[in-house]
Amino acid sequence: IRIILTRTSHPSNIGSAARAMKTMGLHKLTIVAPNLMATPMTENPPVFDPERPQSFKLPEESFILASGAADVLENATIAASLHNAVITATLDEALADTTLACALTSRRREITAPLQTPRDLVPELLQAANRGEKVALVFGNETFGLSIEEVQACNRLMTINGNPDYFSLNLAQAVQVVCYEIFSQTDSPMTHLQQEDHAATHEQIKGMVAHMESVMDDIGFFNRRNS
Repeated sequence: IRIILTRTSHPSNIGSAARAMKTMGLHKLTIVAPNLMATPMTENPPVFDPERPQSFKLPEESFILASGAADVLENATIAASLHNAVITATLDEALADTTLACALTSRRREITAPLQTPRDLVPELLQAANRGEKVALVFGNETFGLSIEEVQACNRLMTINGNPDYFSLNLAQAVQVVCYEIFSQTDSPMTHLQQEDHAATHEQIKGMVAHMESVMDDIGFFNRRNS
């Protein structure tokens, strides 16, 4: 399962998306035609050349926001590796070997394919992935989202449902929601969060009580109380 970011404009969103992915066990990131804007941290953003996509280098801001997930970004220019981020010039290139591609959209469109939530679609995505098929989740530009052409390149429409009076998810937040839904349906155990049980022995408890009694005696605790 890979995450595809198309025409992303904010450097920090790429890094934050990588962090969101790795937190939920996903590592395959594809970046299509990034169109980075200038920010206080990235005053001179790198320009993407569609003729030389592998010459593009992500700015330091992306790596800072990725935090411990910098490894998802660090090989972003190596197209030959399936385990590293891939930078391509077109969405068609990014989707060439996929069987299921979900376009993330929150707008009503002139397309007959039904809108489905992550919870609805994830079982189908996991089944395809378990069969060895390649699955993609496609996220558009922060301001304009996916174009009609980009949506038509996909064969599933996914939307994150929310407050109809105010719905404005940041790109990385949207990636996090979808990645969490994928992870939650893998039934991964939470044993790593459980504390190990090391019960004290009878002798250890006696030693602890004796130590406490000695300290309380030293500080005069028993001068006014029955020990």
